[in-house]
Amino acid sequence: MNLSRRTLLAATGATAAVAATSATTLVATAGAAQAQPVVAGETAGTVGFDELLQRAETLLTGGAFDPSDPDVVAAVAALDTTAKGLWETLDRSAGRTALWPDLSPVTDPGNFGQSYTRLRTLATAWATPGTSLAGSAETADALVAALRFTYDTAYNPAKRETGNWWFWEIGAPRALMDCSVLLRGRLPATDLTDYLAVVDRFCPNADRRTNSPTLAETGANRTDKAVIVALRGLLGQDAAKLASARDALSDVRDSGRNSLFRYTGSGDGFYEDGSFVQHDVVAYTGTYGTVLLGGTAYLLSLLAGSEWAVADPQVSVMYEAVERTFSPVVFDGLMMDAVRGRAISRERAGDHRDGAATVAAILLLATGAPTAYADRWRALAKGWLTRNRTTPFTALATLPQLALAKAVLSDRSIPAGARTTGHFVFADMDRVVHRQPRWACTLSLSSKRISAYEAGNGENLHGWYTGDGMTYLYDGDDLGQFNNGFWPTVDPYRLPGTTVDTRKRTDLGTGAGTSTYRPTNAVAGGAVLHDRYGASAMELIGPSGSTLRARKSWFLLDNAVIALGAGITASDGRTIETVVENRNLGTDGAQRLTVDGVRQPADQGWTKEFGHARWAHVDGVGGYVFPDPTALQALREERTGTWRALNTGADTGGSTDPVTRRYVTLWVDHGVSPTDAGYAYVLLPGASAAATAVWSQSRPVRIVANDATAQAVEVRRQGLTAVNFWAAATAAGITASGPASVLVQRRDEQLTVAVADPSRTQTTVTVELPFPVSRVVTADPTVAVTPGRRPLLTVTVGGSRGHTHTATLS
Repeated sequence: MNLSRRTLLAATGATAAVAATSATTLVATAGAAQAQPVVAGETAGTVGFDELLQRAETLLTGGAFDPSDPDVVAAVAALDTTAKGLWETLDRSAGRTALWPDLSPVTDPGNFGQSYTRLRTLATAWATPGTSLAGSAETADALVAALRFTYDTAYNPAKRETGNWWFWEIGAPRALMDCSVLLRGRLPATDLTDYLAVVDRFCPNADRRTNSPTLAETGANRTDKAVIVALRGLLGQDAAKLASARDALSDVRDSGRNSLFRYTGSGDGFYEDGSFVQHDVVAYTGTYGTVLLGGTAYLLSLLAGSEWAVADPQVSVMYEAVERTFSPVVFDGLMMDAVRGRAISRERAGDHRDGAATVAAILLLATGAPTAYADRWRALAKGWLTRNRTTPFTALATLPQLALAKAVLSDRSIPAGARTTGHFVFADMDRVVHRQPRWACTLSLSSKRISAYEAGNGENLHGWYTGDGMTYLYDGDDLGQFNNGFWPTVDPYRLPGTTVDTRKRTDLGTGAGTSTYRPTNAVAGGAVLHDRYGASAMELIGPSGSTLRARKSWFLLDNAVIALGAGITASDGRTIETVVENRNLGTDGAQRLTVDGVRQPADQGWTKEFGHARWAHVDGVGGYVFPDPTALQALREERTGTWRALNTGADTGGSTDPVTRRYVTLWVDHGVSPTDAGYAYVLLPGASAAATAVWSQSRPVRIVANDATAQAVEVRRQGLTAVNFWAAATAAGITASGPASVLVQRRDEQLTVAVADPSRTQTTVTVELPFPVSRVVTADPTVAVTPGRRPLLTVTVGGSRGHTHTATLS
């Protein structure tokens, strides 16, 4: 798609809140565009077709705005520049066979789909005061003719779907309806009738896939279609269509089975742990999740006050998703790549753009949400907006989005929210996010439940290892790490945190349609204690053609991430590597690399093996400690690539322009066909070289096990022990009956225990502790405790889908 804790409300309260939702018109107030109700005091059922059509237009153009506001001026200028380029290249000749030379033939679905998108841009510029095309009769006439040409030639009810269904059923009809909204005063009635008919042919409802009528639409696709059907209903003054669009959000047709306002336990949608999945097995919060959030916010706003207003009390699920699902994966306005799926390969949709889309969707949702929610969201958004100076929202936003953002920025009563902190295990999508005040670390895992990657339609051609434990380190001082040319230039065989077989791989997803790869391992996930500490694990089983096996653990603490690997084995005659770091230094980065106190050369192409490295440090990034002297490989290199090498998609394909970036890479070479090899290293995000050296000497975290049965660490100062058990075993004095992630902390004469089964293979797990316990303070219903000198916990993990169970003892 080219887009780049639960508190239930009382039913009456939620209904009233939704009914009070108002679409926004954008007006100038004190020099800043602000969002205000369209009609003061409007009540349900009082708003008709014409008012709703005007709302739809306002949601495209932004409505009235302050033309002296410099951010507004810049946004109008950006729109104008884009539109003028499209206008100048639009073929307006009588004998044309396409609207733009690069989108020929227009009969190709990708080409007519993109043609409609460009026409929408032109129509938006025509309807926006201040652009060079604003109000132009010539432009309006050309647009009307272009829409008619595309209908007659490529997209009409007589056509049969070919190629990618999305262009036929979502991409083209959405852009066509938007164009029709903007040009409705200029469109001949017969043309509008034709366009409504083509939508009725390819997107008659949001409940079913038109080219596969037994397939129910889910998630973001359902939302997209509901918007299309709603716009078609408005333009055709068809009340039944509007009711159909509204009811699709709740899936009235199938009694709520695919409702967007429910938590799911499998397949697409929101999960109670904050996960969002699309395409059944892909972690997709940052793209499809954002589309769903944005589309729902759009419809809530568009239909408010009308007889078709959304009144499902379970809309609270969508409200809760802002902080449960989205906030943990947004870092200073950037959307974490670990939840963007194949969109990481899209040149025009980097983490900053998908992040901006999420911020915009949240701000739009806030216009009609209950105050308790909306106030928190606006504070969150203000924090994101003010901290991101690398890729500021104002440079990415459309005029409607800009108005909502500026209303928040100019309101002194809204505080700038601090960064989200805590440890989040999204067990239902195999992702782990660990957040501290200045940095965040995200783990992209995979299993037989969640795919290692998705590719297809020419997208994400080199995503082979992105789900193999890739470790994303975010630093508040380096927001460009993953959007500054990272994906086209990084060595795709050396992604941070991964253990890889160095065999040559072929491109993924070069054919039509999308596909996913799920490995055969069961273990992926972990446990969380006090929402602060985490123990995560993933069993790595290589795909067909590789015998690689490894057991990988991460222990995530206040100021450190301890990464352990054990049982690394392969028999294919190839080298196996574990990548400690592969940091993008930008176009001319010369950040100092220090190993064991010695500054290393900054020459490009420099490489060296350090036979007994104890620590390393990269300026501006942090430190890397090796508890056991390690044969560390280091490399500085300048890498050049293209976005086209990653993405040849019809509407998302990248350019062939060369992109060059510098990298510093640290890795461990396990040799050819290793047997039971391992590694241990510590990430110290943001640490100075001096602090890294001190950490290496003082060893505040002790590794007490690192083998194929258990991996464990102790943090004595905090009374914390964390273990990932791969089988029944004893480690750090703790005994487990089978695979489990266990964290134990002794503080203030109490003992707190967290247990999870990231393999999801067991019914119960028993955990014996080496500390005396006399009573249970609190415990989840799934935890039974036998006190004593060596207390025994019996944890019912069956059916909990890898989530954490806790108990506090004394």
